[in-house]
Amino acid sequence: MHPRRQQELGKLMIRLGLPGDTQIDWSLLDIALTHPTVGVPNYEQLEFIGDSVVRLAASEFLWETYPDKSVGDFSAVRKVLVSDRILAQLADSYGFDRYLTLAASAVGDPSGRVSRLADAFEAVLAALYLTTNNLQLVRPWLDPHFQKLATEILQDPARQNYKDALQEWTQAHYKALPEYRVSEDPLKLDRFKRFIAEVWFRDRQLGTGTGQSKKAAEQAAAKVAFAQVMGSRE
Repeated sequence: MHPRRQQELGKLMIRLGLPGDTQIDWSLLDIALTHPTVGVPNYEQLEFIGDSVVRLAASEFLWETYPDKSVGDFSAVRKVLVSDRILAQLADSYGFDRYLTLAASAVGDPSGRVSRLADAFEAVLAALYLTTNNLQLVRPWLDPHFQKLATEILQDPARQNYKDALQEWTQAHYKALPEYRVSEDPLKLDRFKRFIAEVWFRDRQLGTGTGQSKKAAEQAAAKVAFAQVMGSRE
């Protein structure tokens, strides 16, 4: 690896809160931050491992932190913690974009940014895990994020999964599913409003939302709709 590249990756490790003298498999970390558009090796195989790593880290955290919670609560919270939306947000907070090597074709595809960041985040977790064969390089800096997010999720009746919550409500009351209509504005300067979603149920629009991905926009619309149907019960 070029010394400059290793120096850059070292800065990322410091941003994660790892000591400067931490022994890391730099070649794995380099691969973890190489997009498939560049060629092989790339982060795809590490991302596959990282998917299990982040689920294990979240599971251990929840089991240790909330011994009184049910398995149902664990599953609901973990589903949000390991979602692409959350992982991309975490990657973005650490500036993964500046360390991710990718082809110009991918740079010009802002709609794929969320999945890119989430995939790279999982791949980095895999590289750190494979360096030590345990979570000692992962949980010290990831747990505080999990703590903040889990607290917010547990305080939310919908567990921040508004699509599932809305679907459960419509099925319970009407034995039917809501419909999502999503459009895209590729010229939108604010990438967080690139996609616009509407949620309809029984020929009635219940809510609208925007996001930087289709899933994010649908969740935003479902949140508005869920608040509306819950409010109608009061």
